[in-house]
Amino acid sequence: MLAPFSIDAYLPAFPGIEAEFGVGRAILSQSLGAYLAAFAISTLFWGPLSDRIGRRLVILASSVLYVLASAGCALAEDIDTFLLLRILQGLAASGGLVAGRAMIRDAYSAEDAHKAMSHVMLMFAIAPAVAPLVGAWLYDVSGWHSIFWFLTSLGGLVIALVIFVEETLSYSRRQSAHPLTVIKVYARMLVHGRFLGLVFTVSFAFAGLFLYIAGAPTVIYDFLGLDRHDFSLQFMPMVGGMMVGSYISSRLAHYWPTKRTINVGLGVMAIAVTINIIQASLFEAQIMTVIPPLVLYSLGMAIIMPAVTILALDCFPDNRGAAAAMQSFIQMSICAAVASVAVPLLNAQWLYFVLGQMVFLLIALVLRFSVRLK
Repeated sequence: MLAPFSIDAYLPAFPGIEAEFGVGRAILSQSLGAYLAAFAISTLFWGPLSDRIGRRLVILASSVLYVLASAGCALAEDIDTFLLLRILQGLAASGGLVAGRAMIRDAYSAEDAHKAMSHVMLMFAIAPAVAPLVGAWLYDVSGWHSIFWFLTSLGGLVIALVIFVEETLSYSRRQSAHPLTVIKVYARMLVHGRFLGLVFTVSFAFAGLFLYIAGAPTVIYDFLGLDRHDFSLQFMPMVGGMMVGSYISSRLAHYWPTKRTINVGLGVMAIAVTINIIQASLFEAQIMTVIPPLVLYSLGMAIIMPAVTILALDCFPDNRGAAAAMQSFIQMSICAAVASVAVPLLNAQWLYFVLGQMVFLLIALVLRFSVRLK
């Protein structure tokens, strides 16, 4: 939950941060892009390290670094320092996500791992709903600095909890972390058609949702004309859709073949995009026209994500940490491009956001049908 909290908690405070540092929305959006880029790149380090020293130590080490970076953000006095520390925060936040995904597949069979990953998605989905509310409340009470002190304490809580988690990677299954060995592993992944097809499918599908997450200040302030207290009107329904989709995915894990689950989820997302395009073409941006299609898209996204993630990890059963790292690297690289490029390019009109989401989903559909599933 550190990663989504680090993305969403400070969104309601954008106006205050912009005013204090004397920068515009486009510049501050780069802090999100910088965080995501650092997050993506650092996964390539944490993944092989977790295959070598174990999942638990990686989570502990990355969480300590996260605490230091978050405290630094709270103390930053200029935009350059703030951006630098957001990069450090991104470098740290990826460790737990990568090691956690590998842990799940270590501990469960394929079907049970799908179900467990769906349960994790339920927890993961809570953060985007709660984070903006917590951020808005903290901003009102103590200013934007308090948001990063909260993130500091959240990192400390993770450290305290992980102390009681058992290691899931046995010594007999540990892999070399020598740079040449790691490069060879990643090279095999970059030419593995099935792995890349699965990873890019889920990454571009998620990009269609992340466009609205990264662009939430534009959606709330500019398209809907609301204020910082109204972020819940976007995030609560979206997260509700993700929670329902995760529940459905977990229930289907033992009854439906993975192929059908993924196809149904993508079909739900296609219906959501179609409704979105029709409404954006005919109506003005309002809560009842903007939010419901996002809920449906989120539901479909949550159905496919656990299934696709497990299939991707199973392409490299002896290097699950590295596989999770490459998956996270690709997904977060695309998210970074969405935050840094797509949001600034598409923020002029609601219709542009809708068309951007459509393009991302079309790419995901093409990639999905390039991969043969059982």
